[in-house]
Amino acid sequence: MMNAFSLAVLAAEKPFFEGECISLVIPTVDGQYGIQAGHNNMIAAILPGELKFTVPSGEIMLAAVSEGLVKVENGKVLILVDTAERPEEIDENRARRSAEQAKEAILQKKSIQDYCAAQSRMARALSRLRVKSHQSGN
Repeated sequence: MMNAFSLAVLAAEKPFFEGECISLVIPTVDGQYGIQAGHNNMIAAILPGELKFTVPSGEIMLAAVSEGLVKVENGKVLILVDTAERPEEIDENRARRSAEQAKEAILQKKSIQDYCAAQSRMARALSRLRVKSHQSGN
């Protein structure tokens, strides 16, 4: 049996998950980053993408997350993100429309700020679609 650790995933609008966890994978600048019990203390940026964690029962939980931060301190993990959505909460059609609109905005490149905002919207929409497709694939 793997060691468990305390995980809190807090989104701006509501707490997403608080409880025990045995493994966690977060989207970062360097790709998918794994955390298990006994991990060194750290703080890192989270990018829009798929958050995946396993609870002690063995159930794997998925979420589409926006940008945020992860803090590992004394065996406890805290994740702060603007949004975290379970696959069943994601509206696939809305995410597709959002991705299309972001793609148009990226192609138009009105300003650096607009371009970066559109890229962020695109990343969030694509991560939602990825997480949603995992749900339907199960």
